[in-house]
Amino acid sequence: MVAMNTDQSEYWRSAQQWVDCQDQLDVLMQPVLDRLLAETNLQPRERVLDIGCGTGASSMAAAGIVGTGGHVTGADISQIMLDRARDRAAQAGMGNIDFIAGDAQTHPFDDAAFDRVISRFGVMFFDDSVAAFRNIARTLKPGGTMVFLAWSGLAGNPWFSIPAKAAIDVVGAPAPSDPRAPGPMAFQERAYVEDILTAAGWQEVATTETKLDLTPAGTVSDIAAFATRLGPASRIIKDMGGSDAAAAQIEAAVATAMAPYETSSGVRVPATLNLVRARR
Repeated sequence: MVAMNTDQSEYWRSAQQWVDCQDQLDVLMQPVLDRLLAETNLQPRERVLDIGCGTGASSMAAAGIVGTGGHVTGADISQIMLDRARDRAAQAGMGNIDFIAGDAQTHPFDDAAFDRVISRFGVMFFDDSVAAFRNIARTLKPGGTMVFLAWSGLAGNPWFSIPAKAAIDVVGAPAPSDPRAPGPMAFQERAYVEDILTAAGWQEVATTETKLDLTPAGTVSDIAAFATRLGPASRIIKDMGGSDAAAAQIEAAVATAMAPYETSSGVRVPATLNLVRARR
């Protein structure tokens, strides 16, 4: 039996900051969700599994597409984020959606229960990715499809690279880690992802690079403050024992570096993602 990914479970159990920033994150990531849904082409009456649903934006959007004759199940390892997701769905009066607290790597989903699997940045955190995707495949009907988006790497994603560089310049760099370790950038290598899915028994595996603009709300100063609360800068500050003064210096550097992305329509930060498709 494959063990639950305990490190990720512990981290996401205490993810109050992600709940507190839900509104900002939803606005920031709306173009990513739009791209995912456009590429997935969900249909009315389908049953959908949303892996790593977080506070529910992706599950609710999918539920709106499949309609009352369909159903969406959002799965996430973080109970605190699922509590918010359930509240949001209830407030919206969406009766065709439910949420499961569990690790998709090991959760005993029903066999052949879903027509589709989707994920917006929710599948890069498995301790054993082959086992996880084998378990996910089992819950799809034969011929069912999976579509997910993952970050392509730091070089094409200034939302990550700018705060990381600013933090390292001020407090120093933490010890290097395995680039394939569970985390946001774990699936930056498309060939690596294809190998994982093939080993897990998926068919018609295809990965492509796709580009879009993230849409953070507020001024560059607002965005810099947000970017140092969540993401690589906050992790580096914590790991290196950075002071409040250091955090303020990093925030100022992020604001300066983000300034070129300010447009008449607001701040638009380019992003490069990996779009992954596969069929059971």
